[in-house]
Amino acid sequence: WKACDLFITSRDSFRKGRQCLMGRWGKVDFSQFKDFQKKLQKLEKGNCNEFCEQCAKELAARLLRKVIKRTPVGDYNDGRIGGALRRGWTARSSREAELSATFGGGTGANTYVNDLPVTRNGDIYQIEIINPVSYAPYVEFGHRTRNHKGWVRGRFMLTISEKEIESIAPALLEKRLNAYLMEVFNA
Repeated sequence: WKACDLFITSRDSFRKGRQCLMGRWGKVDFSQFKDFQKKLQKLEKGNCNEFCEQCAKELAARLLRKVIKRTPVGDYNDGRIGGALRRGWTARSSREAELSATFGGGTGANTYVNDLPVTRNGDIYQIEIINPVSYAPYVEFGHRTRNHKGWVRGRFMLTISEKEIESIAPALLEKRLNAYLMEVFNA
């Protein structure tokens, strides 16, 4: 049974997936390769687009939670109720954000994000998060005072939240990908 290093001694045992003796290498069990091939086929059949969309929605929900916490609430002395800007992050329109304070309603970040469409452009998955309240850009980036002699500094609630999400996204995505692969390969 002497053979060169790469010669498999029994071709029939290779075809049947049994252990084979290889010259000076020892025994090789090819059944594990077949199991691995089946698992790779399962991974290929799995819906990777759905996985990517779920990851995009999770990141968007985390972004919304951060930006909502960071959004200031107006304090009025004339009886108006503040918070339309904060409620605007999960509202479909500016009017909905204003009325939800009076009549209740509104949704949480997770519920709102799950209803948003995910667009795919090549390998990039995008979710568009918009605050429909008309003065949102002025609070975000700042604006001139009414008499045009001063400047009100911006709060950068979305900008800061985006940077925070960008910093945690790689670790979060790695964790989700590892869990997904463990589910596929250990099932």
